[in-house]
Amino acid sequence: MKHKVFLLLGSNLGDSLKNLMIATDKVGDLIGMVKKKSSVYKTAPWGVINQADFLNQVLNIETALDPESLLDQIHWIEEQLGRIRMNKWEARLIDIDILFYDHEIIATSRLTIPHPYISQRRFALEPLNEIASGLMHPVLKKKIKQLLKECTDTSSVTRTIL
Repeated sequence: MKHKVFLLLGSNLGDSLKNLMIATDKVGDLIGMVKKKSSVYKTAPWGVINQADFLNQVLNIETALDPESLLDQIHWIEEQLGRIRMNKWEARLIDIDILFYDHEIIATSRLTIPHPYISQRRFALEPLNEIASGLMHPVLKKKIKQLLKECTDTSSVTRTIL
């Protein structure tokens, strides 16, 4: 069975654009078909602000993996690209977050889907709105375009590469 998944990619160390492109290729090779991808957005850091701006992009993929296996593959890809996890919201070569997995609501010790901060993060909502504005958040019962309108995050988010 194929599952519809939305992933958020982010990078603010090294060649961030190249990091996003390599991560996208690896997602396609190891996780599933990339059906759509948003433009690349230059975004201000969130959480810890004294670091370089990020490049972010949302991918819509189709995968046969269950959520836990998906998370394992994502962590493997991040490690292969040089990510070392030390502190929350730190600068990183690559970060891949699961935003949505079908319309499922998952809360385990390892995984929370939908992503718990999505409605508070303009850097996630802007690229997601570009490719899935009508997607319904299964917990908040609002479409992405509505969440973006209501988002109080005023951080800079600029579409840079189509």
